Amino acid sequence: LHAGGKFGNSSYNATGGLHGVGASVVNALSARLDVAVDRNGATWEMSFRRGVVGTFDGDGPDAPFTPGGGLRKGKRVAKTKTGTRVRYWPDRQIFLADADLSIGQLNDRARQTSFLVPGLRLDVADLRGPQPTHESFLHEGGITEFADFLAPDAPLTDVVRLQGRDSFVETVPMLDQFGAMTPTDVERDLEVDIAVRWGTGYDTVLRSFVNIIATPKGGTHVSGFERGLTRAFVKSFEGTRGLLKAGEEIVKDDCIEGLTSVVTVRLAEPQFEGQTKEVLGTPPVQRLVARIVETELGTFLSASKTRQVARQLQEKVVSAARTRVQARAHKENQRRKNALESSTLPPKLKDCRSNNVDATELFIVEGDSALGTANVARNSEFQALLPIRGKILNVQKASVGDMLKNAECASIIQVVGAGSGRTFDLDAARYGKVIFMADADSDGAHIRCLLATLFFRYMRPLVEAGRVYAAVPPLHRFELTNPRRGQDKYIYTYSDAEYQRKLAELTKRGQKFKEPQRYKGLG
Repeated sequence: LHAGGKFGNSSYNATGGLHGVGASVVNALSARLDVAVDRNGATWEMSFRRGVVGTFDGDGPDAPFTPGGGLRKGKRVAKTKTGTRVRYWPDRQIFLADADLSIGQLNDRARQTSFLVPGLRLDVADLRGPQPTHESFLHEGGITEFADFLAPDAPLTDVVRLQGRDSFVETVPMLDQFGAMTPTDVERDLEVDIAVRWGTGYDTVLRSFVNIIATPKGGTHVSGFERGLTRAFVKSFEGTRGLLKAGEEIVKDDCIEGLTSVVTVRLAEPQFEGQTKEVLGTPPVQRLVARIVETELGTFLSASKTRQVARQLQEKVVSAARTRVQARAHKENQRRKNALESSTLPPKLKDCRSNNVDATELFIVEGDSALGTANVARNSEFQALLPIRGKILNVQKASVGDMLKNAECASIIQVVGAGSGRTFDLDAARYGKVIFMADADSDGAHIRCLLATLFFRYMRPLVEAGRVYAAVPPLHRFELTNPRRGQDKYIYTYSDAEYQRKLAELTKRGQKFKEPQRYKGLG
């Protein structure tokens, strides 16, 4: 299975991965696979049918096949001629009938590789169908040409190459002389080659590669590039006058506006995240790439011969920073405006008359029946009532979008009037206190828990300020027929255990009372 040359230290300095099973997998999925290698003045050949070595008498996967044998010596060639040719026919017993090779993807991969390996010519011929096609890819300019090819806008600068070498020590498990896995420090070499080019537009285009393997989701080499890029620009503004005003800050997004970049690194045994190799995970690469980019780009921005171009870049970065700040301010102002000028408050809200926020109270009650009772008992000068329908959404398990779609949660946030989440503004709250008023049974306790979760997750400053309360309604009432001096006519209990204690106490003292009342709810 391990047919690759990546399982030792003598074959490759840098590879796209460590699996070493690519040829084995292709062989296993092919009805026929032929390999021919020109070396030492001869062509050496091997053939396989569904992974079994042997000899074909003719061309194509259906030719007569004789199992056995192995490496065969073919015709003689010049001793200076070297190369490898691999032909394979996908096994139709494995692949679906409509499975097909995408010539477009092959052309894109060949074009990309020709940019990454300057001087390498790749020919892609599609001989299927009545109109065969042929594409040839050769780019001597390498990633400089690649950056120009990818750029979506007119150039503000020429392509700048940021190159450097460094090394780091990595601890990896290796077999010792006794055959045991032992952590061992290994020195790794890192080569960095990056092409950057700024344009007059605003779009950012970034392509990243590790040992010519594309990493569409980035990784430590990309994060290092972005960090070094930002640091270089921030340092370039030190000592300059008239560009960056006091209080203005430069962030990554300002530096990459209009940037087209190709980030390539080469290193031995890269650590990828996942089998698809879309993300580089080798930690030391970030620090080394950041240092190389910061040094190389800093030299470009400070050199006298590139001073004019550097000034244009700095002006573009400052413009992007100010536009970003203005957009954020506009968005914040619009949000506040929408909060003030939003649609009228929910019609079910029974608001209070007072404008003194500190003195006002918002009671969140359970249903319309409780609203009716509370409306009779409240002081409408400073007490507001908001009924909710049953149990609200459990926001601990729901997304922000689901929470906002929930009518009860949305109405509570709207009535409180201070926003939610990171945008919550305690000073904008419309009430000094928020009080949960639910029944004294288990359902009421559940509703209080759900409300507490909503406020803790999305309006936490209100909780931390001590402005959120839970009312404790009674569960039973005794009405005394002969209350003693100083004794209330009505006695309330808040649990079954307390009810039993009070019942025994009144009976023992011989006090008369009407049939105790058990409250079904607040309504």
